[in-house]
Amino acid sequence: MQRDIRVTRSFAERFATCCSTIVRYLPFGLNTLVPPSFVGFALINGCTFGVDLLLLTLGHGVAGLPLPVAITAAYVCAFALSFVLNRVVNFRSHAPVGPQVVRYAVAVAVNYAVFVLGAGAGLAALGLEYHLARIFAGACEAVFLYSVLRWIVFPGRAAGSTRGTRS
Repeated sequence: MQRDIRVTRSFAERFATCCSTIVRYLPFGLNTLVPPSFVGFALINGCTFGVDLLLLTLGHGVAGLPLPVAITAAYVCAFALSFVLNRVVNFRSHAPVGPQVVRYAVAVAVNYAVFVLGAGAGLAALGLEYHLARIFAGACEAVFLYSVLRWIVFPGRAAGSTRGTRS
């Protein structure tokens, strides 16, 4: 009699496999340069950026909040979600959360001042439509934040690893 043994993999393991598969099929030799954690970061932060824009639109466009207030509220919500998803699903960190939250908060504060308010609100004040200004600032944020997450907030993650490591 043959037993049906099913191995249940966690969502984080399936996500890592998906990211590794995407990297494997990148063209032009990018598969040797792009780590799976970058693909995971792009997927997660693409979704949380959509949440950011939705909340910004609801706050400023619908509720009529002043733009800096709407930007701040949307930003805080989106980045809290981003931290949780990147910690649990992408970088699969098991290090104490307290120090990671502190490092992340510092990075987010720097990011907020330089890219969100500096570039985003600054470009909007210069006449660029606020969604386009936020998208431009978001592109700058992505490079900065991935670097901070990978090397400062969750430093225990191996560059090309698909297995979770304890930080």
